[in-house]
Amino acid sequence: MTDSALEQGVLETAGALVKSGPLCDPCLGRPFAALSFGLRNGERGKGLRVATALAADSDYEAPDPASCWVCEGACGRFEEYARRCVEQAEGTEFRTYQVGTRLPPLIEENERLLRADAGLDADAGEQLNSELNREVGRRVGDMTGTTVDFERPDVQFTIDLAADEVTIRRHSVAIYGRYRKLERHISQTDWEKYDRSVESYIAPAMTTVHRGTEGVFHGAGREDVDATMVGTGRPFVLEVKQPRRRRIDLPEIEQQINSDADGAVEVEELQYATHDMIDRVKRHDASKRYRMAIEFGEPVTADAFELALERLQGETLEQRTPNRVSHRRADRVRERTVYDIEGSRESQTEATVEVHGEGGLYVKELVSGDEGRTEPSLAGLVEAPAVVTALDVLAVEGETEPFATPAFLVDADGQR
Repeated sequence: MTDSALEQGVLETAGALVKSGPLCDPCLGRPFAALSFGLRNGERGKGLRVATALAADSDYEAPDPASCWVCEGACGRFEEYARRCVEQAEGTEFRTYQVGTRLPPLIEENERLLRADAGLDADAGEQLNSELNREVGRRVGDMTGTTVDFERPDVQFTIDLAADEVTIRRHSVAIYGRYRKLERHISQTDWEKYDRSVESYIAPAMTTVHRGTEGVFHGAGREDVDATMVGTGRPFVLEVKQPRRRRIDLPEIEQQINSDADGAVEVEELQYATHDMIDRVKRHDASKRYRMAIEFGEPVTADAFELALERLQGETLEQRTPNRVSHRRADRVRERTVYDIEGSRESQTEATVEVHGEGGLYVKELVSGDEGRTEPSLAGLVEAPAVVTALDVLAVEGETEPFATPAFLVDADGQR
């Protein structure tokens, strides 16, 4: 088809659309969005309307956007919708945003009929919701000095045409850090059986300062309630839901949390992270280092103790789900490796042992044998009952790289 023939075909199609009923310029220009660049649909539609009037030797009539049979006036309200988005965001810090639109079924049908009546494909040009998102979004950016982000923006605006409603969703803020639990009988997350938790020392302060609605604690595994978490600490991410503030002085809140915890819990290395870090923390199967105080039910000789440690060095154990957690975990046998083990016998019935084990290793059962559910075990090798009387987690380590890789962290300006 020659350029002149193509032009004539476009004008005939546009003329048919003009005659289909009251039609605003954006709705007239939108089906032809792929045929020209550098123009907005409203500008394209106005040009087509003028051209068809000249071709038909008829008078040009400016349309009334409010009477458009396709969008029912929505394209005449770009500025209003943008202003309402900005009003919804009042008091909210954000650097990036996205706009989405929900179309009523009737308007979606109008969009289909607009193209069908002119013999166009159903997906010709651009769809109305895309135009609304772009035109309203551009105005929101101009009004607020912020940037559109199609992946994970700070805020998401939704325009519901049927309800004539504009809403905002504030995407959560993720703060990465490490905690040490320096006292026993503190759970990691809130649990009615215990008065204190690591979460209770961290989440409320973080949620309040970010002006969020909820703080959700995600740890890289968890230590037993009666164990301490010392040494390098355990990685965690605190997810603050619906925050109105996205950047605060983290060293200051770190100091506040540590002061309020009064030696029970400490946090460090607080830094903003991308949302991906939450899944990374939850999936992290780190090796761990432990220190255990052990009590034997019968006297154990120094030789028997040393031979038992030598036997466990580098050993891959078979561990059936321990009795103490069988009510909440599937009963199956897992293989876990003891990377390193060393210890000292304090007396014939007391010892201290340090273990570096694969993620998921049940170290209490490594000592006790758990009625034969862990093989081999320290108790089995020394042929005497053995229990852990005090457990300290010394380190939670990455397998091949430092846990907090730069790709998942965010700098002070909110960038990766």
